[in-house]
Amino acid sequence: MAKRKPNKKGLDAQHLPIFYRQVYKAVLGIPFGEVRSYKWVAQKIGRPNAWRAVGQALRRNPWPFIIPCHRVVGSDRKIGGYSQGVKLKEKILKLERQLKELMV
Repeated sequence: MAKRKPNKKGLDAQHLPIFYRQVYKAVLGIPFGEVRSYKWVAQKIGRPNAWRAVGQALRRNPWPFIIPCHRVVGSDRKIGGYSQGVKLKEKILKLERQLKELMV
């Protein structure tokens, strides 16, 4: 029986712009059940004025169920956009908050 070779292309981010990779790495650090602003992400990667570009990078997130872009909201805590739809983003955030409360 032949062994299956692992798919090495699945999560390969090397084809993505460096800026996008920096954004995705920062977003991976946002704890479950919490949110951060686009501005926070921009500051975290050392580009404090690039909050709009952060939004563009998140809009193009190729792995929305792995890189939790739904945890990024506006500085005013407004939901903002989401590639999978704003209603779903609201539901995911609510579910994460509820699960976090159960785990405490």
